[in-house]
Amino acid sequence: MLIAIALGVAVGVLWPGVGRAMKPLGDTFVNLVRMVIAPIIFLTIVLGVAHTRDLKRVGRLGLKALVYFEVVTTFALAIGLVVMHLARPGAGIDATRVSAADIARVTAPGQELRFVDFLTHIVPSSVVGAFAQGEILQVVFFSILFGVALASIGEAGRTVTGLLDGLLQVFFRVVEIVMVVAPIGAFGAMAFTVGTFGVASLLSLGRLMACVYTTMVIFILVVLGTIARLWGFSLFRLLAHIREEILIVLGTSSSEAVLPRMLDRMEQFGCERSVVGLVIPAGYSFNLDGTSIYLSMATLFIAQAYGVHLALGQQLALVGVLMITSKGAAGVTGSGFIVLASTLSALRIVPVEGVALVLGVDRFMSEARAITNLIGNAVATVVIAKSEGAFTPPLHATSDA
Repeated sequence: MLIAIALGVAVGVLWPGVGRAMKPLGDTFVNLVRMVIAPIIFLTIVLGVAHTRDLKRVGRLGLKALVYFEVVTTFALAIGLVVMHLARPGAGIDATRVSAADIARVTAPGQELRFVDFLTHIVPSSVVGAFAQGEILQVVFFSILFGVALASIGEAGRTVTGLLDGLLQVFFRVVEIVMVVAPIGAFGAMAFTVGTFGVASLLSLGRLMACVYTTMVIFILVVLGTIARLWGFSLFRLLAHIREEILIVLGTSSSEAVLPRMLDRMEQFGCERSVVGLVIPAGYSFNLDGTSIYLSMATLFIAQAYGVHLALGQQLALVGVLMITSKGAAGVTGSGFIVLASTLSALRIVPVEGVALVLGVDRFMSEARAITNLIGNAVATVVIAKSEGAFTPPLHATSDA
């Protein structure tokens, strides 16, 4: 994976045209994984609920996860604001260089994103449509209903449960086969990114990128590290356990590319299937720590570039709005820009056209967002599992794992 990523960067820098032509490689790999995401989520959740047979525990587990997601997301947003105040990378940026074409292209989708639409979108109008379109949240909703129904019919559902168990093993085997070509996908995605956007854009907005990456590292090591220590497991052992998944996300800039593998890897780490099956898919929609950090920092960056001073009350309002809008783009392609535009539209304090300022480097920051989201969900799964007494350390782990 590392060799493939390095080769992708080299091709993008030396032969940008060739790099741009590599896009199908990355897209095809991500599509290979996406084609099995919906059925694997369905099978994992249904079997987790059905095997639990304690529906009160399922509800308690979901509530714990949602509370944890909101608390940690708030920390992520706050850290982003603090770093931006200290570093002020937006000061001195020439906001007048934003082109009208960039403004129209980037901000238009944000006008259409509303949290009410997100809530109503959770319930699918068609189960088949939810699976066909890969709507993760809709699949999760239907899977929980199906699992509850299966658990409630008792012995009559045993045959169905056995069949679904066998199907799940088949789909995990499909994932293993697909992952053989992961380095090729990572090479294609990285070559396209560097070839399309170039390294020149990194120089002009380098301070913003440095701040974002630094903040992500601080969040992972300090916030998530502290949470791991409080719950009695090693963050670094967990990171070592999912290192291959982190590399795949680094190459493809997509945390979805490893969603099926994460379900299996977190079980191997010691988390009970019923916990993994609920927390990981829900986390992909509600626990977007990296995205939250980016959104708060990008908003302040634009405010600084336009010379807009945000009072404490306005910043608190910003955190509140971001806690809502960051959930509103779950599963939406290009969600970073869409959420950012919708947030600025809701605040009406920072010019929404400023979103185009970060257009050139957004793609280079998507790796950091995706990796932080991935690690945040892994930590959340272990925490929820331990809180439920559903964590059994693997045999090779020491007592602090």
